[in-house]
Amino acid sequence: METTTCCIAGGGPAGMMLGLLLARAGIEVVVLEKHGDFLRDFRGDTVHPSTLDVLDDLGLSERFEKLEHHKVTGIAVITDDGEIELPEVFAVKGSQHPYLAMVPQWDLLDLLAQEASRLPNFRLLMNAEAVDLAREGNRVTGVRYRTDAGEETIRAQLTVAADGRKSVLRARAMLPIREYGSPMDVVWVRVPMVASDRSDSFMRLSAGHLMIAINRTAYWQLAYVVPKGRASGLPAEELRRTISRLIPFMAGRVDRIEVGGNAVLSVRIDRLRRWYRSGFLCIGDAAHAMSPIGGVGINLAVQDAVAVANLLYEPLRRGQVQDADLAAVQRRRMLPTVLVQGFQRVAQRMVIEPALRGRPIHPPKGLPWLRRVPAVRQVMARMAAYGPRPERPRTELHA
Repeated sequence: METTTCCIAGGGPAGMMLGLLLARAGIEVVVLEKHGDFLRDFRGDTVHPSTLDVLDDLGLSERFEKLEHHKVTGIAVITDDGEIELPEVFAVKGSQHPYLAMVPQWDLLDLLAQEASRLPNFRLLMNAEAVDLAREGNRVTGVRYRTDAGEETIRAQLTVAADGRKSVLRARAMLPIREYGSPMDVVWVRVPMVASDRSDSFMRLSAGHLMIAINRTAYWQLAYVVPKGRASGLPAEELRRTISRLIPFMAGRVDRIEVGGNAVLSVRIDRLRRWYRSGFLCIGDAAHAMSPIGGVGINLAVQDAVAVANLLYEPLRRGQVQDADLAAVQRRRMLPTVLVQGFQRVAQRMVIEPALRGRPIHPPKGLPWLRRVPAVRQVMARMAAYGPRPERPRTELHA
């Protein structure tokens, strides 16, 4: 039976970042990824300044800059009454990265995988799907995983579930979960760009409709928010008419819209009451599924990974990861999780639900005043860019 120190199920942002950080600390790591590559139709792909700072610490900024990406400093909000520019939503004074980077998630994952694979104590197994936990008594001792050759088991001092909001390992661990309702689902659509298009990403609000347009350089990625349960039955012709009405400059191209393989996102907000059992820990979406509001999913997952590496690399070196060590991770990351999910739930109640019910959408009356107050603008920018309690790797984990 194969053994390692830490086995991570899931090669997404949380799993790949944690694998890289632990390998840099000299920990033996195996990451299991059920697909054969990272080329899947991801969604928001937003990399916030909090994550860009971590890439700086790891000496990966130059390589990241070479990836095809689009920098966003603010966003425009278009209503039926007109357009409001929010030009510095992510521009934190003194930040090395006063912008949000839109980059295909598969490129970011490839970058992390290539860097980690340079280390002799790191292994990435592709086409290896985690299907169950291995146990001895009440302690998790590893993972059972499936490959084309059959089912195998890998023993590990610590098993980490980073396998997403539909985590198989979380279900096998039977950890208690708290679920919050969401009034919406999201339909993702690609529309070709032409040279005469505006260049900035924007949000379009109208009575009964909410759409976000993301500049992907070669195409527009549209996130069309619809009432919960309606996405799968949305007629293509109705979608085309809606895009044409809400975003007139795209009207001549809607017959060429492309819907990706993961075209419908069933939105959910939930979090585990307890993130761990002996020898086992959940992070990222496996611990707390986030709404797409704010595009924070990647960044919270990365911050979880950094916190785990900071808190657990020494116990892993000693071979003595205790329940108290795992509880410390949950304590560290629970507050930002609760705060971000709280903001998302308020946004759903105050903006999303009224919009989907067909109420007229008007800009908040105090918005122009808030934009004129530098201190308030900076606080809002910092929360949008970094969120509560951003994590940085300890110096032992740097390049």
